[in-house]
Amino acid sequence: MGRRITLALDNARLYQELQEAITELENRVARRTLELEATNKELEAFSYSVSHDLRSPLRSIDGFSNKILKDYSQGFDNQAKDYFTRIMNASRKMGILIDDLLKLSRITRMEMKIERVSLSEIARLIVAELQENDPGKPAQITIGLNMTALVDRNLIQIALQNLLGNAWKYSRNQNLISIEFNMRKEENETFYYIKDNGVGFDMKYYDKLFGAFQRLHSVTEFEGTGVGLATVQRIIRRHHGRIWATSEVNKGSEFCFTLN
Repeated sequence: MGRRITLALDNARLYQELQEAITELENRVARRTLELEATNKELEAFSYSVSHDLRSPLRSIDGFSNKILKDYSQGFDNQAKDYFTRIMNASRKMGILIDDLLKLSRITRMEMKIERVSLSEIARLIVAELQENDPGKPAQITIGLNMTALVDRNLIQIALQNLLGNAWKYSRNQNLISIEFNMRKEENETFYYIKDNGVGFDMKYYDKLFGAFQRLHSVTEFEGTGVGLATVQRIIRRHHGRIWATSEVNKGSEFCFTLN
């Protein structure tokens, strides 16, 4: 009887400790949830501040510079005109950077709707638009058939637009653009890849590849702000996947990613 009483008391004590642990865990989850909600509100406030407080003076700089250049240019020498043109170009570039920063912020917070999506169809539409915007440019495009995945349609479209757009942009100087988007399996893992025959990049700078506002080519060579691959990486991570790349200068690049 004594052993039964002792066992019952031990069970009661363990049950009490378990309940206390559960309560503590629930409290921690609740606190963490409140912290995350506060962080999201701070991000929204930051986005609003960037959108309104920074864009407004940029618009003023661009607008006044343009008006001065139009109304008083007859009194300026060529150097003064060049300075005003540089001011306007710089303010417009900063506006584009701000827009890209806001897009990057929204990607992280955007609510996801997971559904079965045809990656092949999305890719075909993106490539058709690229060809329409660059008519007459010879291109050999290969898109795998019936590639589908459980993803957020809007986010994966943004990712593919960036990856395929980069493949086109960095291959544009070739006589024939060659781009392949397909999938393959290795070691029981399915991954997708986009391969091009563009200018490529030096792998010693790989650590900079997915950083926001990092560029491996100058703006004079290729347009852009350096946010595209950072955006792609965040989208892939939100789908619990990985993204990586291999490349060789003047021999093209291959970007691979998984979607779990």
